[in-house]
Amino acid sequence: NSEAARGALSNMRVLDLTHAIAGPYCTKLLADYGADVVKVERPGTGDMARRFGPFPGDRPDPERSGLFLYLNTNKKSVTLDLKSVEGRALALRLAAKADVVVESFAPGVMASLGLSYDALRAANPAVVLVSVSNFGQTGPYRDYRATELVLEAMGGLVAVNGAPDRAPLKLGLAQSPYLAGSVAAAGALGAFYARRGDGAGQHVDVAISECITTVIRTQIVDYTYMGVVGWRRPGQVLPLHNIMPCKDGYVVPQVGNNRDWEHFVAFTGIEALQDPRYASAEGRHRWTEEIERHVQKWLVEQGKKELFHHAQEWRLPFGMVQDAGDLLRCEQLEARGFFTVQDHPVAGAVRLPGPPFRLSATPWRGGRAPLLGEHTEEVLCGSLGLGREDVAKLQRKGIV
Repeated sequence: NSEAARGALSNMRVLDLTHAIAGPYCTKLLADYGADVVKVERPGTGDMARRFGPFPGDRPDPERSGLFLYLNTNKKSVTLDLKSVEGRALALRLAAKADVVVESFAPGVMASLGLSYDALRAANPAVVLVSVSNFGQTGPYRDYRATELVLEAMGGLVAVNGAPDRAPLKLGLAQSPYLAGSVAAAGALGAFYARRGDGAGQHVDVAISECITTVIRTQIVDYTYMGVVGWRRPGQVLPLHNIMPCKDGYVVPQVGNNRDWEHFVAFTGIEALQDPRYASAEGRHRWTEEIERHVQKWLVEQGKKELFHHAQEWRLPFGMVQDAGDLLRCEQLEARGFFTVQDHPVAGAVRLPGPPFRLSATPWRGGRAPLLGEHTEEVLCGSLGLGREDVAKLQRKGIV
């Protein structure tokens, strides 16, 4: 039917008051699966992500930021000055017509703008407000500032990464905002569908640091049950649980039980590995360095892709380290149509990652990100009933 063709969330209206990564990723997920998402941006400058790269040719352009183009697909952009009385009033009117409002300001900012949950609920009792912040809306750390490294450290993730004899390590890139955005989207959906009971909305409070702590939940349980603090491994528990260099990159050999070991020895054809000392897990643990020296000499003659496929034919759970170029050429991702091409009026054709999951009946949408303020007139006139002259007057005053 037509609703299914529009997407699974075609009955959801979202007001997006977010910026940077975490909040926009939440609303991107909703928009890509059919929600009508209106993104409010600051007149003239827009979302701060428009100023972040990468940019084609390394020339900054607010309409060509790769980060913004990825995080804001399928949204409508409306410019509003939320520091002005008229801008705040228009935002409140938009919220009154929304099912979900998502914001990622520091705690307290929404209240200072007259857009607190109580104010939104007074205008729309069914509204769901999703707030994404560093440490949540309550608690002694509520107003503390943070970066990706601070959040990974405070959430406990850094403590379990790195060598035991050196300082803990941060994970690569920005892990926390995408995790928090996914959690926020799930929270938004839960609260949205919970309205089927009494019709009332609710406030969804997402703390990025807590999202990270869920990742190390087993270490929390270990400490609760046994008083064991999370640890970083002093080398390998067993050999071949490592990332190792080969002829043209790196591979990830994984050999677990004795059956895997027997297959690995036959697969490699390395005579030295037939040593009976290595036949048991205990022996392989004791002679780890020796085993890996034998294997390393063999690996440097092997190509990573050929090795990966050949090992999988032997049912050995090998992997290969793929960089961005490898991923764009990956036959598995190509076969599943993972990457999508946006046709953007300023940036041109942009190839971006596609759906994180697939629904068999209601499709994911591969639309583009909006130009700054592209839909201001459409939304204010169509949704709020303003006339074109009203919008033009607001534009002259710098409010939109």
